[in-house]
Amino acid sequence: MTFSIVGYDPEGKEWGIAVQSKFLGVGAVVPWARAGAGAAATQSYANTAYGPIALDLMGQGKSAQETLKLLLADDPDKEMRQVGLIDAKGNAASYTGSACYDWAGDMTGAHFAAQGNILVNEKTVTVMAETFQSAEGNLAERLLAALEAGQEAGGDSRGKQSAALLVVKEKGGYGGFNDRYIDLRVDDHPEPIKELMRIYQLQRLYFAPSSPEKVAAVEGEVRAEVIRQLARLNYLPETEGDDVTLYKALTTYLHTENFEMREQKIGWIDLEVLEFMKQQDSFQ
Repeated sequence: MTFSIVGYDPEGKEWGIAVQSKFLGVGAVVPWARAGAGAAATQSYANTAYGPIALDLMGQGKSAQETLKLLLADDPDKEMRQVGLIDAKGNAASYTGSACYDWAGDMTGAHFAAQGNILVNEKTVTVMAETFQSAEGNLAERLLAALEAGQEAGGDSRGKQSAALLVVKEKGGYGGFNDRYIDLRVDDHPEPIKELMRIYQLQRLYFAPSSPEKVAAVEGEVRAEVIRQLARLNYLPETEGDDVTLYKALTTYLHTENFEMREQKIGWIDLEVLEFMKQQDSFQ
């Protein structure tokens, strides 16, 4: 009752998984990844031990195929399992047990493994594979594009409930303290993939560095708009004031809304943050 795609980006040195299922909180079960080791998706009566074991084996230098063979060798219920792997070098392996419910199958290619079970038909997997290979953007965007295309091609025959996106890279986590670059989950939603894509855009807004072309001086119409929005959101008591009061209010807003990654030197602002301010509801 799940379909997923595991992928690797050799340029960004990123490993990741995108998954959707008619299952509560699929992100807590299916996706596993570790920078420098690889990524794994375990599903269909998922054996969650596959995740950490696979990452340990691939972290020791085992290939995806070697790891898959070792996982299945010790599992008496392997015919009920489905798993997709990408190793440290981006090699792929996937397996669908003979007892997985129809439609069930998998497909691998350069730097990806796509798999699904209890699907409307095989198009979900083939379209995911095709989309991942042709899509542009970073690894997360390609994984999401593939997941969305898989849903449009048929998806889970039982419906939709949850989705998740996990991408790791060395020191990619908050503050550079771990490898958890993107870790987003939609546990229960009528349109989980659309909701996952929405919160991915928020994740980029909050945590991606500012684009130089989107940084502007707080002067002229930009200054007027910043004052209007800060006043509307109750960070400024007046729509007129001196620069010290204005920049203190702007700093307070940025820190309250967790925009530290988008904070600029005094006198400048990220226009994407300003656009977010314009769309934000005022405090009650």
